[in-house]
Amino acid sequence: MNAVWTWIRPHGGQLLWGLLALLLGAASLRWWLGPQVQTEAVQRRDLLQTVVASGRVESPHRVSIGAQITGTVARVPVSEGQVVQAGDVLVELVGTELQSAQRQAQQAVVQAQNRLRQMNELQGPVVQQALRQAQASLDAARASGERSLALFQQGFMGQAALDESRKALALAEAQVLAAQKQVASTQAGGAEHSLAVGAVAEAQANSEMVNAKARYAVIQAPANGHLISRHVEVGDVVQAGKVLMTLSPEGAAQLVVQIDEKNLRLIAWGQQALASADAYPQQKFKAQVVYINPGINAQTGAVEIKLDVLEPQQNLKQDMTVSVDLVVSRKPQVLALQVDHVNDIGGASPWVWLLEAGHALRRPVRLGLRGGAWVEVLDGLRVGDAVIVSPNALREGQRVRAQL
Repeated sequence: MNAVWTWIRPHGGQLLWGLLALLLGAASLRWWLGPQVQTEAVQRRDLLQTVVASGRVESPHRVSIGAQITGTVARVPVSEGQVVQAGDVLVELVGTELQSAQRQAQQAVVQAQNRLRQMNELQGPVVQQALRQAQASLDAARASGERSLALFQQGFMGQAALDESRKALALAEAQVLAAQKQVASTQAGGAEHSLAVGAVAEAQANSEMVNAKARYAVIQAPANGHLISRHVEVGDVVQAGKVLMTLSPEGAAQLVVQIDEKNLRLIAWGQQALASADAYPQQKFKAQVVYINPGINAQTGAVEIKLDVLEPQQNLKQDMTVSVDLVVSRKPQVLALQVDHVNDIGGASPWVWLLEAGHALRRPVRLGLRGGAWVEVLDGLRVGDAVIVSPNALREGQRVRAQL
């Protein structure tokens, strides 16, 4: 230890100057190599171009629910915003008069059916018996007429008696004909039978109409869904056709959004989108373009498009605000840079700082598809080129070194 100190004492100055020279040399080398810069290697990536828009949730259709008859509201068991199932009672009207009409109509059906049964079971057999009796009388009149004719020809009977015999035969024939028509009338297809059958059908039709009116007194939900409006209270007198409630049916919801007309050329049927409700921004769901309005809103300069929600979303409510990222173009594995790394990106001659052989070079680039934070590079760069992403204040050709 003493020997070391013995050597340092006479050589301390030289050692200090050497250390100082070493530090100056290192600083000079750093100055000569230039400042450190952060770089990023150009790589290939899938690029998506999107159009962002906002809109609202809307059912493909809404159901207006109203009364089909005039009546007084007796009960409204549902409230606005409630979820209902198909068949649930929404409104019930006072039905006393309708119930009375139902009973009368049913009684008329029973009476008409009884008349038809009476014809089949009583009147039919009676006229059949009357026909047999008339036929027997005709047979007897014919036999008597034949005997009278024989006696007249033999001179044992006068003309007057023969005429009476013939008259009796004609009367018997007329009675048989009348009985046959009565039988035919009471059989299936006959006039009286048809009238009786028609009376039954008429009574049944009237009963069905009255029953239908009675059913109209109870207004039911035609489908599952949400009641988005209600305009009726107990005691109201409602008219046929008046809208009492509006139902938003369950099923595939649609998103209705407004797109700036400058993006209309990018929009096409079937394009995919990712959407989210503003109330649940983290819950993304898929949608698809199904409608593009052929007209432009003259006041806003926007075009309306509609997208089907591809999977049921329990949190989506009618008229809820949504944000939509619509994928309008897709390119796989293209050269791409982040937009922030390109200078004068909106101008006619965009360019980037490129680190090449230890120098910062200004490199013009030709750009293509722009998607979000990335832009396609069509010309000017190659895979692996080091683009300076933190150029600070650089000069063309300035020496720089990549930050490790």
